[in-house]
Amino acid sequence: MNGAGGSSGGVGNFFIGLIMMCGGFYMLLNAITVTSSFGFGSRLYSFNNFGGMGITSGMVMIPFIFGIGLIFYNARNILGWILSIGSLTALIFGVISSVRFSMRTMTSFDLIVILVLSVGGLGLFLRSLKSNKS
Repeated sequence: MNGAGGSSGGVGNFFIGLIMMCGGFYMLLNAITVTSSFGFGSRLYSFNNFGGMGITSGMVMIPFIFGIGLIFYNARNILGWILSIGSLTALIFGVISSVRFSMRTMTSFDLIVILVLSVGGLGLFLRSLKSNKS
């Protein structure tokens, strides 16, 4: 009889490792706080060479509006498509780059439990996929 993944590694190690991994990674991701500083007045991109000039997300919407107008006037207008797609790309990139991740304060015991569950579960999970033939 074959075990996990068609190998003889053991179904028990597979499920114990999977449960440990899921618990550890859940606790790790639960300890991360995600914040964003995105807004229509916040700077997406800044250039320090020009005296600290910055491009806000509202400024990125201006070429988008002109691009949409050109597309509605003539759908084959290349400039309209370039303006629209370029400004949407810049807006999406600005939103993603404004996201900040930080770990919440935790005790060393909490961190050790998270690491043991995550890495230990990963080790058991991978060992179950390996053949036991020595």
